[in-house]
Amino acid sequence: MANQRKILILGANGMLGHDLAEIFFDQKPILWDMPNLDITDEFAVKQKLADLMPSLVINAAAYTDVDGAQNQPDLAFKVNADAIGYLAVACQQLGAILVHYSTEYVFSGNKDTGYQEDDKTDPLNIYGQSKAKGEEILKQNCEMFYLIRSSWLYGRSPQVGKPRGLNFVQTMLKLAGEGKEINVVSDQFGKPTYTLDLAKKTREIIETQKPCGIYHAVNEGVCSWYEFAKKIFEIKNISANLNSINSDQYPLPTPRPKYSILVNTKLEPLRKWDEALRDYLRQS
Repeated sequence: MANQRKILILGANGMLGHDLAEIFFDQKPILWDMPNLDITDEFAVKQKLADLMPSLVINAAAYTDVDGAQNQPDLAFKVNADAIGYLAVACQQLGAILVHYSTEYVFSGNKDTGYQEDDKTDPLNIYGQSKAKGEEILKQNCEMFYLIRSSWLYGRSPQVGKPRGLNFVQTMLKLAGEGKEINVVSDQFGKPTYTLDLAKKTREIIETQKPCGIYHAVNEGVCSWYEFAKKIFEIKNISANLNSINSDQYPLPTPRPKYSILVNTKLEPLRKWDEALRDYLRQS
């Protein structure tokens, strides 16, 4: 990638945004979050991007509170769908590449073999619907885009927008540290993904000039949330009071996909999820 390429990272204060800033550090990216730009402000998006004239925009900004989205559907769609349209139109006018992130929640989770990049979206909840709508709007309004889906993200920076600000790994460690009984569901399956690995893969996609389109970037290997928690405690050598339960024993206000499994058919695979987790826990 040429050094003169002007890169803008949006959502730079978030969990993924921090790792993107690190991975692209040598490219001197411009790092924006609120209040630099409110991506739901159509006029501001158009004007600020026109003034900046980036050649690559990486959007890591999103409304990510799954339960919150059920109660605030308008806000979820505003951030995860409408705003993507504003960015897509602005990038199209500038001839800039737009990288945007999506989620396994655009699928219902009924397919136990997992979902490939070209599978039809069929979200279960408002959060998934808002992300699926954003994908649709992106494809309609921008020719040069990378739509990267990932799942079960955890990283070294606080998870902005989540009620606790903690990712699953840190939540488990916190509960264990408090000596609490920990109940984790064992009948929902997915691919835990380290945001640093996702950021590295993002750069690889761009630098190797992959064809524009949809990509699944996830650490490989499938586990349940319970197996994920068990591995965390095993790596940290913590004796936690951990119980395996079914989803119906831990009712949530929002339905979750049973099989949150994204199948990567287009990229060199990322490392195994437990290897990435070990690295993360060594540094955290």
